[in-house]
Amino acid sequence: MTEILSSAIGEGVVLPAERVVDHPAWPTLKNAVETFRRWQSKDGSIDFDAEGAPTRETAAATVAQVIGAIEEIAPLLPHDADYHRAAVADLRRWTEEGFGVPDFLDSLLAFQPARTRADGLQHLVVFPMYTQNGNPDRNLEAVVLRMVWPDWLAELERTRYDNPLYCGLAFEDFTSGYDTNSAVLFPETIAVREAPERFSWGGIFCDREAARFRRVSEAAVRALGIELPDDIRDMLADQRRCQEAFALWDMVHDRTHSHGDLPFDPFMIKQRQPFWMYGLEELRCDLTAFKEAVKLDAEGVAQGRDVQYAVIFDRMFRFPVTGARVRNYDGLGGQLLFAYLHQHDVVRWTDNTLHIDWSRASQVTNQLCGEIEKLYRDGIDRPKLVHWFKAYELVSTYLAPHPGSVWAKGPEALDLSQPPRKLVDDVLPDEFPLSMFYEALGKKLRNVVASTKGITADSELPAAA
Repeated sequence: MTEILSSAIGEGVVLPAERVVDHPAWPTLKNAVETFRRWQSKDGSIDFDAEGAPTRETAAATVAQVIGAIEEIAPLLPHDADYHRAAVADLRRWTEEGFGVPDFLDSLLAFQPARTRADGLQHLVVFPMYTQNGNPDRNLEAVVLRMVWPDWLAELERTRYDNPLYCGLAFEDFTSGYDTNSAVLFPETIAVREAPERFSWGGIFCDREAARFRRVSEAAVRALGIELPDDIRDMLADQRRCQEAFALWDMVHDRTHSHGDLPFDPFMIKQRQPFWMYGLEELRCDLTAFKEAVKLDAEGVAQGRDVQYAVIFDRMFRFPVTGARVRNYDGLGGQLLFAYLHQHDVVRWTDNTLHIDWSRASQVTNQLCGEIEKLYRDGIDRPKLVHWFKAYELVSTYLAPHPGSVWAKGPEALDLSQPPRKLVDDVLPDEFPLSMFYEALGKKLRNVVASTKGITADSELPAAA
């Protein structure tokens, strides 16, 4: 029987000494999943008439290996017993029905990691799913993860930033869908017959976010000649410290989507809007986390200072130069933050060196947050299209629109007889192109950003530029 490191954390929940990834059944499970996922179509099914497809017997035998490995590992994780039984049942039913489009709703409903958030608690997750910012196809994936939930974070969530669905996570090991840029585990990515009425958890891998942040930030500091205060330099050298900063940042960011003066669906998943609206929403949530971090810092919470550094560096140096230039709303938010700080003389690019006035950074960053919050508050009294134009006006005050933009010419250039959702088609894929500064920085950081694919806390740091 596995040695228990601690007494029960909650009813029926214990922390085992053995790591799941050290169990001999884990490599068997991982290899079987990797074999199986190569046969799947985009929707997760198997076309047995396709070239290179297995026989039905081979596919069934491979899934039987997955099932056997889950059943061997399951005793290590008694807190997930209901989920593992449901996952095995879903896998068997999928096999019996001939590997059509997968439906893992029953096991999704049985997986409830947010019910018991205990630091270091492990989970073995097996689902057919796509991975956000990773693999767009619904392939079978297997992930071993552990909860990141230190006492100080649990106390802040309990007393100040209520977010009962949020799970801070760290990778132990994973199959190919997570050997990507994906840093989330969201229930909406899982293949099901119908979406549940509501989701009950959402996980973010703060270890990957922290490792990626460290690697890109260190490269940016070298490329831009930034003189760092000792506190920031010490933070960049400390994976655990960065990881805790991201866990706090993510927790506050996540809850902000449903807090504040919201003139629209907070996650904007039921509406079609210009991509700068999504960019402003993501930036609003990040800057709200920044604002809260300033308060926590003043109260002596050590992680509050680190969140401020993380938001500014990740937003300014990684976001704008990551991903394609097609409706890149996160990149837009990063460009806006940099431009705002630059035009308020907090950052200066002089003599090929970037200078940051840290004495004013918090005040001016909070000032931008205030401008976005005012836009939202005033938006409640505006028609949708007017609100979109006011948001465009805010962004274009600091970022130059594409010279060919129709939206930049104002309402008179658009066919306002169409419904607002149709006017989104007039938005250029890259409505706010990169500045010359970011064009140059992108070239310097391109290889470093690419090297963060699949990064974890155990990855070698820093990467060569």
